[in-house]
Amino acid sequence: MSTPRRLTASLALLVGAAITLSACAGQPAGESAPAETTPAAPATIQVEDNHGTQTVTVPPTSVVATDNRLFQTLEEWGVKLTAAPIPLIPGDLAYKTDASIADLGSHGEPDLEAVVAVEPDLIVNGQRFAQFYNDLKGLAPQAAIIELDPREGQPFDAELKRQVTVLGEVFGQQEKAAALVADFDASIARVKAAYDPGQKVMAVITSGGEINYAAPGNGRTLGPVFDILGLTPALSVDGSTDHQGDDISVEAIADSNPDWILVMDRDAGVGGSAADPNYKPANELLANSEALQNVTAVKEQRIVYMPQYTYVNEGIQTYTTFFNSFADVLEKA
Repeated sequence: MSTPRRLTASLALLVGAAITLSACAGQPAGESAPAETTPAAPATIQVEDNHGTQTVTVPPTSVVATDNRLFQTLEEWGVKLTAAPIPLIPGDLAYKTDASIADLGSHGEPDLEAVVAVEPDLIVNGQRFAQFYNDLKGLAPQAAIIELDPREGQPFDAELKRQVTVLGEVFGQQEKAAALVADFDASIARVKAAYDPGQKVMAVITSGGEINYAAPGNGRTLGPVFDILGLTPALSVDGSTDHQGDDISVEAIADSNPDWILVMDRDAGVGGSAADPNYKPANELLANSEALQNVTAVKEQRIVYMPQYTYVNEGIQTYTTFFNSFADVLEKA
């Protein structure tokens, strides 16, 4: 056989084999070919927030967050933010220096238009930005907006747990959310087990070089701690939720002679000496206050400070850390 005839025969064998294989891989006789499948629609879940039932696309692809109680949780869970109010992010979080996050500015002068450019499908709103809820709805009508601020009249500890539990559902982090709740509950249990209700407790907020009274129950940040932990107030007067504490004299604080003093340094949370060259740390203010020198808590060194960035955090992790710090010194005492 000549070479051209040999090649022709080989080619015929290959074509025949291909046809046979194609037939074997095809549909059985009598069955039609399957219809082309269409891409699955994005999954959605429904969660309850302060405004009712919200439908959220999961996983969200562009997340805007404004609620500074929740920044730490979102960062710990690896959530990528497309926009946030950078001035309100605690200084110990990586979000603070992430140049890829569009800056919405502070709540005093927000740049809400920046939200439009990032085309969010989810906005986690709240805290100082709660006042802009309707503005955000108008600017990003396609986005789901959830707000989980602690609701008035509800136990503050339960509200902190609700926040992370709902976020866990949205971001598929239910186990991590449950762990945050468990750690928080454990820190509360430690304090309750070690605390003697016969000991009186005072809460103060330092700001602008002043030591200000924080009202038990309804004072900002430290107020709810009394109810959560079952603490006995050294002084109970009508108080407000002023972010710098209430106008009660240091002498009145001293006269109540607390056994323990709980402190939130407001100025430390917003930059301390970097923001104000005249800044005085809370521990210096208390140590140098003549009026407080004979107070039991000062003499016995029973002063417990909230974490540095509490004023711009106030999330569940902040309280867990603070309660464990309080439990540490209670147990030693």
